[in-house]
Amino acid sequence: MAAMIRLFRSSSSSSSNSISLISRSLSTAAASETVKSQSYPHNPHSTSVDPKAKTVQWVFLGCPGVGKGTYASRLSTLLGVPHIATGDLVRDELKSSGPLSKQESIHKGSDKVWLAEIVNQGKLVSDEIILNLLSKRLESGEAKGEAGFILDGFPRTVRQAEILTEVTDIDLVVNLKLPERVLVEKCLGRRICSECGKNFNVASIDVAGENGAPRISMAPLNPPSQCVSKLITRADDTEAIVKERLSIYWDKSQPVEDFYRSQGKLLEFDLPGGIPESWPKLLEVLNLDEQEYKLSAAA
Repeated sequence: MAAMIRLFRSSSSSSSNSISLISRSLSTAAASETVKSQSYPHNPHSTSVDPKAKTVQWVFLGCPGVGKGTYASRLSTLLGVPHIATGDLVRDELKSSGPLSKQESIHKGSDKVWLAEIVNQGKLVSDEIILNLLSKRLESGEAKGEAGFILDGFPRTVRQAEILTEVTDIDLVVNLKLPERVLVEKCLGRRICSECGKNFNVASIDVAGENGAPRISMAPLNPPSQCVSKLITRADDTEAIVKERLSIYWDKSQPVEDFYRSQGKLLEFDLPGGIPESWPKLLEVLNLDEQEYKLSAAA
């Protein structure tokens, strides 16, 4: 973890020589923190995880709204490793009015474009800001004794994937997939409780199958009564912005799938429905036994 922190700091200052040096000197230490999968998922059912393992180093990919945070968070709890969502890090930075929220992110001619504008327009945040926020989060986790991680929202570009590869060995990359129409409906249905911060979804999705694909149904994830009056919608959850974010994903982030596919680390998972249908099937393709893990953790 310490190796990752130092590399991200070096990367955010664009020092390629430092990246190379740090990568060489710390690659062994970084690798020693990882508990490897038994095999990479050329065949998803061959992926195996040791129930006694202390850490994993996984990445979750997928379009905006596919449910990366939901499933990564559940696996984080099950496996006892931190779930690190870079989207949450950015939003927390904006809410706290931290220094990066006032940092100029990109230039458009003579105009300055700030972090809040980038997020609200559904565009990608610069590598410098993402690496800065991620290094701070990893440093905080290291101080608490965290080991391993499930990354959600990083890497978003091939360059970010290359930076990650230079310092640590990712065990597995889970690529969650849903049809675009379902993704748009899910994003438009997302709600957050302004008091407790929990996420809900008011959309009731029932999309007929096309071109041999199965029908997809998802029941709403409704809030408890105490949260109903406190629900808010994210500023970037409008139809125009959601479609813009999807377009950016196909352009910038989909090549990341090919990057990990070429390494034999990509596990493609078509979500069959909502959490009740998808969660047990995801555990099945990961060869994870939820009850076994709970018993192991309690022992």
